[in-house]
Amino acid sequence: MDDASDIQKLEIRIQPLAPHCGAMISGVDLTRPLSPEQVKIIQQAWDDHLVLVFRGQQVSEDDQLRFASYFGEPGNRKIAPDHLRNRSEGILQNNPKFMLVTNIKVDGRPIGAFGDGDMWFHIDSGYSSRPYKYTFLYGLKLPKTGGNTMFSNTYKAYEALPAELKHKLEGRKALHIHEYKRNERVELAEDISKAPHWYHPVVICHPNTGKKALFVDRLMTRAIAGMEPEESEAVLDQLYEIGERREFIYEHEWQLGDFVMWDNLATIHARTWFPPEEERLLRRCTIEGEEVLG
Repeated sequence: MDDASDIQKLEIRIQPLAPHCGAMISGVDLTRPLSPEQVKIIQQAWDDHLVLVFRGQQVSEDDQLRFASYFGEPGNRKIAPDHLRNRSEGILQNNPKFMLVTNIKVDGRPIGAFGDGDMWFHIDSGYSSRPYKYTFLYGLKLPKTGGNTMFSNTYKAYEALPAELKHKLEGRKALHIHEYKRNERVELAEDISKAPHWYHPVVICHPNTGKKALFVDRLMTRAIAGMEPEESEAVLDQLYEIGERREFIYEHEWQLGDFVMWDNLATIHARTWFPPEEERLLRRCTIEGEEVLG
């Protein structure tokens, strides 16, 4: 390693933000290419803290994609079925690698998606056969109050499960289904073919760390396969409660220029309410995932 690389490496500082989730990374300019040593340090910090925050960044779309590509293949935005398209497609979402998370409208038409109010805990694209591995979100316009993002460590959620419940869930899969709502569960019917859905293990093994994580969220996980409906509902309620315990959560209060990245396989995330008359705009990209394994 040359002297310049040594200096770059030493400049990176990692400051934990909460006991079980979240760290602030400083000493990195995301508008510039990174060295392999820098990427390795960031990846290790990511595996350790699950959510990383870079403050005061001025990141273009090209910068965001270049940085994301250090960690895998950038994913395409999921396209909703035709009858749900108006809930997820905005008139300014022209790059398939990006989603605009915003409540801004032009001539009464949304420029992006999922913009208003609070949003329950969820896993990005958990309803698909290959959920995203990582998510990157950049703050461009923010309300004066609210609109925070909460992240919960699902390694800790799994560890907190009672032994009897761990045994009951061994080998089980759960139905993840999405109708592009923010704070409302899908009403199950005999035919679910019209809504994107998939069955994933309730407990997964993370491909990087080998650790077990609870792969369940309130918004999209709707039933546990092989259980009677009443038992499934009771177990899911218990899993939601454990997964959303405050002690496992880092709550991010956004500032302009914040760049936040999280491990989508080892966290669930949610959004707090914000005044509907205040504009909020964040730009999201992702990394493609693989089949999640129990």
